[in-house]
Amino acid sequence: MDYETKSHCKYLIALHLILVVKDRKPILKDRLGEFVKRIVSDIASRSDFDVEEIEIDLDHIHMLIRIGTKYSVGQYVRRIKQETTAKIWKMFPYLKHQFWVEKAFWSDGYFVCSVGNASAETIREYIREQG
Repeated sequence: MDYETKSHCKYLIALHLILVVKDRKPILKDRLGEFVKRIVSDIASRSDFDVEEIEIDLDHIHMLIRIGTKYSVGQYVRRIKQETTAKIWKMFPYLKHQFWVEKAFWSDGYFVCSVGNASAETIREYIREQG
């Protein structure tokens, strides 16, 4: 992955993001899973983040995304969750039989960890060797 350059900074913010379907319902298969992938890619094309990789499991989605410095991680996650939920409910109205709460799709939380071009040990070693 290449570094991004803005007027006053150079950065690479790559994140491993996992979103889980509410109550871990195993419904992300076939059409619905592919639909979610397309929605996330569409959101990225209109936003300040890129999807490097995306894969669907039955009850969760893994993404490797690169984000900018303008918004917080939570703001990116909120946008992805809100837009995917709205479009999923519009396209798949039969889901109301799967959930207790209408218009809910993702669990409240999420998993995120930062990744980059170098391992944490490489960065540690680099910092130790400075000065």
